[in-house]
Amino acid sequence: MNELNFSGGPGVLPASVLAATQEAIIAVPEVGLSVLGISHRSDWFAAVVEEAERNIRRLLDLPDSHAILFLQGGATLQFSMIPMLLLRDTGKTAEYLRTGYWSAKSIPPARLEGEVRLLWDGESRGFRSLPKSEELFHAPDAAYFHYVSNETVEGIQFHEIPGLDSVRRVCDMSSDFLSRPIDTDRFDLIYAHAQKNLGPAGVTVVIIRRELLEPVPRGIPEILDYRAHLAAHSIYNTPPVFAIYVVLLVSRWLLNDIGGLDRMDAINRQKAETLYTIIDRYADIYEGRAAHEDRSRMNVVFRLPTAQLEAEFLRQASAEGFSGLKGHRSIGGIRASIYNAMTLDAVEALSRFMREFAGR
Repeated sequence: MNELNFSGGPGVLPASVLAATQEAIIAVPEVGLSVLGISHRSDWFAAVVEEAERNIRRLLDLPDSHAILFLQGGATLQFSMIPMLLLRDTGKTAEYLRTGYWSAKSIPPARLEGEVRLLWDGESRGFRSLPKSEELFHAPDAAYFHYVSNETVEGIQFHEIPGLDSVRRVCDMSSDFLSRPIDTDRFDLIYAHAQKNLGPAGVTVVIIRRELLEPVPRGIPEILDYRAHLAAHSIYNTPPVFAIYVVLLVSRWLLNDIGGLDRMDAINRQKAETLYTIIDRYADIYEGRAAHEDRSRMNVVFRLPTAQLEAEFLRQASAEGFSGLKGHRSIGGIRASIYNAMTLDAVEALSRFMREFAGR
């Protein structure tokens, strides 16, 4: 029933990737050993990292000005590593958007390194919408500007790139990375943990403009210094070999089976529209949480009129084989996460269930 797993994360993986992963757990075909027991110092794993990087670079049309790293610690560690690099000892102020659960988590670690200006706070709106460009008054001399492109809990997503191109732009793309084309040259640092669109938990992809690493503030432990990981080709210490290997398989799937990010974007738009159409059609039963123009194409979040009805919806959905639909503990409700690997057939099956439930 993997194809009916609408969990917010770890998310569903493509069927072909699961099959290849299952085989690799027993023995990687070209090595004859389990992927769980192959040395991270082997030539085979060095080639895995190299190909995964090459595939991501190709998918994003990423210029050589940017490096790709495979790190540990999830997006949460990046909340600290980024201000250590870009804010510490600068005497400048970093600008942050507080648009939901995860962007709020990123702010306290930054304040340990320097001044942080909350450029916009969506709490008064219930984190149901995102700021318009005319609501943001950027400082041209800010150390950097940070935002989360897709808030997984609240189901809101930026469909345009905010910020000034003259200020270093940093983005947490954990839940929509590789779901659509992006203009990578407009970003100085992008980070995304794997367990939404890329693979299993354990690895975080970081894309960083190389010039940010000259110079680097003093006092940063080597393991938290991007330069150390870049010099070691993401094998500074024992990396999550299994997770990186699955990221490689997913990158192959995006390139060879899907046909690139333009095609992936078209599929994701169709999946999201399928569910939002039902929500809008049966507005007396389903209340979409996000403002229409800010609706996420990755996380469709909605409520029903009563807690009892939501519980019944989840009970019947589970009986039909749908998994992972319970909303985040911080806001409740229902959340259908439709990451890259979620098939259109599965989304259409959920749509039919929602239509029939509304009718009942």
